[in-house]
Amino acid sequence: MPIVAQSSTETDWVSRFADEVITESERRAPGKPVVVASGLSPSGPIHMGNLREVMTPHLVADEIRRRGHQVRHLISWDDYDRYRKVPAGIPGVDASWADHIGKPLTSVPAPAGSPHSNWAEHFKAAMIESMGELGVEFDGISQTEMYTSGAYREQILHAMRHRGDIDAILDRYRTKDKATGQPKAKGKPQQKQQKPVDEAELAAAEGSGAASEDDGSGGVGGYFPYKPYCGRCERDLTTVTAYDDETTELTYTCVCGHSETVLLREFNRGKLVWKVDWPMRWAYEGVIFEPSGVDHSSPGSSFVVGGQIVREIFDGVQPIGPMYAFVGISGMAKMSSSKGGVPTPADALKIMEAPLLRWLYARRRPNQSFKVAFDQEIQRLYDEWDKLEAKVADGSALPADAAAHSRAVRTAAGELPRTPRPLPYRTLASVVDITAGHDEQTLRILSELDPANPLTSLAEARPRLDCAENWITTQVPAEARTIVRDEPDTELLGSLGDEGREALRLLLEGLDTHWSLDGLTTLVYGVPKIMAGLDPEAKPTPELKTAQRSFFVLLYRLLVSRDTGPRLPTLLLAVGADRVRKLLGA
Repeated sequence: MPIVAQSSTETDWVSRFADEVITESERRAPGKPVVVASGLSPSGPIHMGNLREVMTPHLVADEIRRRGHQVRHLISWDDYDRYRKVPAGIPGVDASWADHIGKPLTSVPAPAGSPHSNWAEHFKAAMIESMGELGVEFDGISQTEMYTSGAYREQILHAMRHRGDIDAILDRYRTKDKATGQPKAKGKPQQKQQKPVDEAELAAAEGSGAASEDDGSGGVGGYFPYKPYCGRCERDLTTVTAYDDETTELTYTCVCGHSETVLLREFNRGKLVWKVDWPMRWAYEGVIFEPSGVDHSSPGSSFVVGGQIVREIFDGVQPIGPMYAFVGISGMAKMSSSKGGVPTPADALKIMEAPLLRWLYARRRPNQSFKVAFDQEIQRLYDEWDKLEAKVADGSALPADAAAHSRAVRTAAGELPRTPRPLPYRTLASVVDITAGHDEQTLRILSELDPANPLTSLAEARPRLDCAENWITTQVPAEARTIVRDEPDTELLGSLGDEGREALRLLLEGLDTHWSLDGLTTLVYGVPKIMAGLDPEAKPTPELKTAQRSFFVLLYRLLVSRDTGPRLPTLLLAVGADRVRKLLGA
């Protein structure tokens, strides 16, 4: 079924960028597909911050498709980047991988046991699978293939002929103090400075080619925007010492002791330095829209300098390039693909459905930071999502919220897979926590949540049920898991006064008539009201809330030997009426 195009008057950020991109594309390249781009470096696990590099242009591209335009979302795999360091915590990788530092990522062995041919392919594979689950349609471009095939040969030769002009553009930034804007003294090359940016925000751009700010300066034979990989050791620890524009004869030396003279018009074992490579690709591909991380908003950064290089050297136009902000993880300070244990999109998709993950990126403007919840916050996030779903269903959602929801649940190609019976995530998490994932017990409990419309198969609750189970088993510490008592706490029961025993009697008396999620909710909140001489429907007062809290603590201690636990109605359902009666001393 075709997707109805959304109005460009919607107030969400995606529609506004789509308007701008379509207008700019028709001005630059009328009649041709709109080109948006992302860049990812498979230098290690591609994390949730890197996903924003993909989702921002994806959402814009998808809106453009919905309006009936042709669009290409290019994902440039920066797999010809140098291997900079050995990431920590990667299974199958040890200190010996340091021997490959300086080689192209595609020349580094994959982690031991990997089915993939090299380091880059190993980390690309997981990201490609995740993008498929998220409904991201893209054209992948391997920079290894582009450079080694000679596809950029003319652009490389052109950059080398205009190396003096490129050097002059870069020098505008090298010779200015970024803090004061005043000229610096010439002489020893200045250490690059950027405006202060939070370290965690800088990490959000790591994992894309943009992480490297190499501009090719510092050579002994003058400025050269091209860096060969050594013919002996394969590393980029090389220095170009001479180049002849007419013959394209290039000489380089390497720290390994190797020296070589080659004809650049025939040589395919090297690449342009990043600050020249990126704008070259903008012109080569005709990119209209490409976001970049917060580090590129600083003076002298790749995006800022690239805008001048693409215009003055490659006769191109800089893309519309919004800055995207940091994406964090609840409970984690920052993300960096050079460190182990950093959650990836694949990790997120194990504990949350694809539409929810898409929604996190769709509902926030690119320059707004946000966190992806791997801790208890995921339950609140799902509650918020379910409330939005209800508002969309009854037509009460605000236009921007409805637009973000639409972008989350479907693409121009159609609907994403969804859970047929989306029961509350926190309820599912509590049930699988208590039952340890036992299917028969889980189905019994879930079928009792709503006796008027019982769940008949766990398939109705999947994949949300599987996500909740994965969250419980992988993200909740063992000491926080719920273990129901086997036998009554006779000591605690024996210590209760008349008031405590009466409260338990009222609860037990009401189990049969209130045995549903809503009924048990009414019951556990109502017992303290009855004990206070109030109507079960009475509004809570501060004193009543204190009494309810004391009653809840008593129930938790008798059922799970702790002061807290899953929501009591869910816990009671999960334990079962007979066992509840036994543990509460009936």
